Amino acid sequence: MMQRLGARAGANRRQGPGPGRGGTSRSDLSPRDAWLLRWRGHSLLLPRRSLLGLAWLLLGLVVVFIASLSIGSMPLAPQRVIAALFGSGDPLDIYLVRELRLGRLGAALASGAGFALSGCLLQTLTRNRLAMPDIIGINNGATAFAVASIVALPMSFAPPMLALVGAVTATALTFALAGGVGVRGYRFIIVGVGIGAVFGALTNLMLARTSIDAANAAFPWTVGSLNGSGAGAQIMLWIGLAVCLPLAMASTRGLSSLRFAEPVALGWGVRVARLRLFALALAVICAALAVAVAGPVGMIALIGPELARRLSSHRSVPVLNAALAGAMLMALADLLGRTLLAPVEVPVGIVTALVGGPYLIWILLRGDSPRAL
Repeated sequence: MMQRLGARAGANRRQGPGPGRGGTSRSDLSPRDAWLLRWRGHSLLLPRRSLLGLAWLLLGLVVVFIASLSIGSMPLAPQRVIAALFGSGDPLDIYLVRELRLGRLGAALASGAGFALSGCLLQTLTRNRLAMPDIIGINNGATAFAVASIVALPMSFAPPMLALVGAVTATALTFALAGGVGVRGYRFIIVGVGIGAVFGALTNLMLARTSIDAANAAFPWTVGSLNGSGAGAQIMLWIGLAVCLPLAMASTRGLSSLRFAEPVALGWGVRVARLRLFALALAVICAALAVAVAGPVGMIALIGPELARRLSSHRSVPVLNAALAGAMLMALADLLGRTLLAPVEVPVGIVTALVGGPYLIWILLRGDSPRAL
């Protein structure tokens, strides 16, 4: 590509500027697989593949959205669902869609986007496709603190708030013991696995030593479920996504440079250490708020970014597409859990584990390295 651009620029220089010919303009230097938009001295490069992937993900999200609201113990036709969403039609339809199903679907979409965005940022920071909040201990730390608030503490605390504290604690321990992130990405993951195992053992110990009623109350926090997700936690998650997603999108240029060696990024003027801390903070916030809503749902943070990368250009970090892919996959997993063995409902965390486990094995066994980002 660079050779073709150089040859084109050389040909334009040989022709020289003039009416009808034009000199070497900046639009001539834009990649052929991208659109260059300019406005008042500002320019924006839009990869065509990423935009096409965004369109496909939005289409899939709309299909899953309508299907989740339509399928249930009382099925509704899509046109009745759409009418109920806008407050028209049968009152029973409006109650089913807006009062019973829409809140759960919103929790699935937000938590899926949070997990996938966190996974995309962590994989970029560590340059490793296996870096996920559930593997490096963030989810287990949040789960241990949330379970402790139910079964171990003498006073009752809000589990979502303690889940956030647990995620930050697990991340701080992993970061400190690994000596940083990025240049030691592999070590960061190994230390995170150990931290996650410790918090997982603490969770099991607390559940083993408590009463059966308290253990039942804490059960959704151990497997990942959308049953009874609190409205306050959902609002916090939506606010967190509204803040973190635009910040992550604004940082994609710097995040793309982290794919190269640190001296290269420093040579481009990127403040690497500050950018890593900033992206890590965004990843922890998104994962912690998602755990506070849905519990430790695994594999969404792995499959969502992977699907987004396959549908996006290799030039940038697909944070927006990853969030959309995670939202779609989470809603689809919840739909499968509700319908496959109905009337028995399978928690969404078990569905993602059953699907994501073989997918993780396939990533490890296929030809290209999981470290190749």
